[in-house]
Amino acid sequence: NTVEKFVEVIRQSKTVLWNGPLGLIEYRPFRKGSEAIARAMAGLRATTVVGGGESVAVIHSLKIPHSKFTHVSTGGGAMMEFLSGKKLPGIEGLEGS
Repeated sequence: NTVEKFVEVIRQSKTVLWNGPLGLIEYRPFRKGSEAIARAMAGLRATTVVGGGESVAVIHSLKIPHSKFTHVSTGGGAMMEFLSGKKLPGIEGLEGS
């Protein structure tokens, strides 16, 4: 029921940010939630951002092309820090050049 509710909210959203899988994706029975989130996001006409290496692994395992999402990043923690306004050394270095 929880996955169905998440998917329902995702389908109504204009922007979705997903950072990190739902549960232990290493074990097949626990992958269903993350797979449903990935499929729901891939089917949207909205801004969709996927962050984190494990989330990206779910997308790859389902063979969903990155082009189905607005942005895909393996740097989930750094992405969240950036979105929260924290200065990141790598980006500050680029801004100075």
